[in-house]
Amino acid sequence: PPETRSAARARTRSGPAPVTDVAKLCVCDLLVAQCDVNCCCDPDCSAADFSLFTTCSVPIVTGDSHLCSQKAAIYSLDVEANPPERIFKLIDQVNPSVFCIAATNYKQALSFSSPEMPTPENFDQLLEQFRSASFSAEPDSWPMNTDAQSSSDANETFRYEYGVPIQTADAFLRLPSPVVSSWCSDANPAGFLVNQATKCTRSVSVEKCGNIQAASMLFYINSSILAVSTVNITVQSIVVQSLNGMRTSLNGSDVLRLPMILDELCINIVLGVSYHITYTDTGEIIEAAASFVLGAINKEALSIQQSFEISFTQVNTKPVPLSGNPGYVVGLPLRAGFRPQGYPSPVEILFAALVLNTNKYSQLTILQSTSNQDCLAAQGARTPVLFGYNMISGCKLRITAAMKCQPLTQTLLDLLKGQNFPEYVASFGNSQAQDVLDWVPITHLHTSEQRIYNTFQSSCQIPVSLEIEVKWTKYGSLVNPQARIVNVTATITTTTAKQLPSGRERTIPITSSVVFTDISAPAEPGYKAWPTINFKLPFDFFFPFV
Repeated sequence: PPETRSAARARTRSGPAPVTDVAKLCVCDLLVAQCDVNCCCDPDCSAADFSLFTTCSVPIVTGDSHLCSQKAAIYSLDVEANPPERIFKLIDQVNPSVFCIAATNYKQALSFSSPEMPTPENFDQLLEQFRSASFSAEPDSWPMNTDAQSSSDANETFRYEYGVPIQTADAFLRLPSPVVSSWCSDANPAGFLVNQATKCTRSVSVEKCGNIQAASMLFYINSSILAVSTVNITVQSIVVQSLNGMRTSLNGSDVLRLPMILDELCINIVLGVSYHITYTDTGEIIEAAASFVLGAINKEALSIQQSFEISFTQVNTKPVPLSGNPGYVVGLPLRAGFRPQGYPSPVEILFAALVLNTNKYSQLTILQSTSNQDCLAAQGARTPVLFGYNMISGCKLRITAAMKCQPLTQTLLDLLKGQNFPEYVASFGNSQAQDVLDWVPITHLHTSEQRIYNTFQSSCQIPVSLEIEVKWTKYGSLVNPQARIVNVTATITTTTAKQLPSGRERTIPITSSVVFTDISAPAEPGYKAWPTINFKLPFDFFFPFV
């Protein structure tokens, strides 16, 4: 019937129910399971807490401001009541703008997802999908099954965002940490994508060996993580530490070792836990593993020091340590890489080890000074370039008339630049390999100094120094500026070496240096700076003031 078709079309235009419930949103709720002062939307606050509030720090909470019509939560305090009470109202707010969104009927646009990178395997599929002038992923009609819709909404609940505490079946994933003193507090939740490492002290005794929950492996793995599908925490590895500090890795990690008394010792006490979480680009946790360090205590021990760590890795990616988020942090290594063979166009910059196996995290490095200052003995010894730290290192090269020019030149180049000098440096501390514009190419320069060494039978140009200049600028807000690298220059300085009498030797200094230059432009206050006036004021101009 026509009325049925019109009703179906109306349901299609209206789209699904909004995914944001403003009554449950609370931007001032910062403390977990605690009441935030003057936060009238905090669900942890009771009527007694509201009676002590002086104002509502967030009086109105709304969703997307681009919607034509939306719900708004209004919070206020009735100070005339005895005791004062919180007043909550849920109203319909109309957007006065002519250009507004009538309905959020495209759910994929409500969150960001990493685009699929073209590869030789999926190129034809992506071409077929996006080859036309326009394309749409909107379904022909919305599902009317309310049960399926509720299930989908429940799944969305456990797609985590950055910093959100990771929920478990009983509470949240614990990452014990010191609060006021060095003693451990188990109330610290692990935040999604927040890498943390903590150390704290816990009271123990042999007599209570089996009764200390936080000293048992079960305390850290007995609860499942709430995700789209429940994720159990598996044991990845177990390392046993003796009383003298010697550590031994156990072959079988699937054996649960509980604290127990053996020969007046309490063994299998948890000394360290390291969580490793694997997630997808949509914020879904798919794997969780824990590595343990177990130890033993004797009757004299009154406390132990425990260490905890958590790290995150996106599925189908290799973990690469960051040097800031987004800007560089002073003291962290510069991230670098090169474009490998077979990539003529800048589609992707891949990380690589720069100095054999001594630099597995793709960092820019320079020559590391050694105690004996012998260049030939220092080959392969590298130190990472740390952001903001001006560095200089060097060694001494002893050469004779019997040395050949070409092999010596290549040896010195390898010594200064390393086995595989990078082509690019990340402009930000968290630049990803696929973001080509976030990588700064290294400019190579060559200079020659006038100093001449009498060494070879004919003149020979040998490299004697490598100077790296890193220009960076403050990027973003004046309140919280981020360090961004804009230019990197590597300058090789050569010198001329000539004939040296037979039987004589000469020592040449070889140096490497790094200089960081801040080229940030000063903030413009809205008017031009005052000009400099070259004029001498009379001696009594400021009289009677000094």
